[in-house]
Amino acid sequence: MRAALWFLGLFGVAVAMALFVGNNQGTITIFWPPYRVDLSFNLVVLLLALFFLGLHVALRALAALFAMPGHARSWRIQHQERAMHVALLDALSHMMAGRFIRARKAAEVVLARESAMTRSGETLAYSARLRALSHLLAAESAQSLQDKVAREDHLRQSLEQASRRDAQETREGVQLRAARWALEDHDAQSALQWLNDLPQGASRRTLALRLRLQAARMARQTQLALETARLLAKHRAFSDVAAPGILRSLALDLVLTAYDPDQLQTVWRQLDEAERLMPEVAIEASSRMLKVGGDIELARNWLLPVWDHMLAQPGALTEAQRISLIRALESSFAMASGAPEAPWLTRIEQAQLADPADANLQYLAGMTCMRLQLWGKAQQLLQHALPKLQDAGLARNAWAALADLADQRGDVVAATQAWKNAAKAAASA
Repeated sequence: MRAALWFLGLFGVAVAMALFVGNNQGTITIFWPPYRVDLSFNLVVLLLALFFLGLHVALRALAALFAMPGHARSWRIQHQERAMHVALLDALSHMMAGRFIRARKAAEVVLARESAMTRSGETLAYSARLRALSHLLAAESAQSLQDKVAREDHLRQSLEQASRRDAQETREGVQLRAARWALEDHDAQSALQWLNDLPQGASRRTLALRLRLQAARMARQTQLALETARLLAKHRAFSDVAAPGILRSLALDLVLTAYDPDQLQTVWRQLDEAERLMPEVAIEASSRMLKVGGDIELARNWLLPVWDHMLAQPGALTEAQRISLIRALESSFAMASGAPEAPWLTRIEQAQLADPADANLQYLAGMTCMRLQLWGKAQQLLQHALPKLQDAGLARNAWAALADLADQRGDVVAATQAWKNAAKAAASA
């Protein structure tokens, strides 16, 4: 298409010249005393066109001549830039391939070439970022080679270069790498310090939060670790299966840090509603409250949502969780000065009647009847529960309760046999 247009243009010019030049009889006379020169108008036009064409070519030639030093300078800069880029790519390639010595040497080549360019008076617009990244690669290689002295030296220089105005974005990456290196050195406090120095926006990124979680767990700062894990779960940094497990583990660790009732209540208030509803957390917190001599009624209130959840959804709790819940309730009843409160008696009776085949509920109901001094009903429930109890600890307690009942009746033979069975159950626990 373009060639056709050129041909059309040439044909147009040829037609114009044929119309206006072919029959043009005009002349131009130049008087140069004592001479007179007559020239054809067409010739004068042609000469003028050739003159301007020659002038244009001469000016272009002079411009090209004077631009040669600039082109030579640009070529040298491009050559140096390409060499630095190749060295930088080599450093990254060697780093990923695990050739850390070569990676550090390639990064040092980049720094040497950039320094040579600076000494020659040539400065790149991205020189600060280039130096910061090169020092960072060299520091990463030194970290992999366990050369702490070289790592700290390159890290310091990388931070200096990243502090410049045109390399501010690189500084955050350098700080994150420094935090990771501190974690690899098992220095949790230094890692947390590096993370605290990050800007607010950068500190809430997923990578920074993951590092903070590792550092907090390493430093045994459970509260900080739990808060960080909540943010990671909110950002969907964990899978739907892993997130509850991580939060549950940290919540349990936080509960275990409490050594008095007031501290335990403070910890409980710091937990989210979803964490309080986790069976393991609620049971552990309740058991912890009983161990430190705290409020028994408060401990039972913490267990109430788990109890209701177990009754509403029979398969929601595992067998181990059900046994732990029953043990916690049994401990709270045993530590109380009087008989169990009426609401809990009603709950236990209704649960046992709703599921009479559940050995664990039969055991709990029997132990509750023991507290109420309903000896006959307690013996009946415990005897029905014993053949189906899977937990050796509950079986031992049930046999011990039957032995006490036999002693109260004066049945020495039955009491002796019950104590022997309790000992066997304890041995198998």
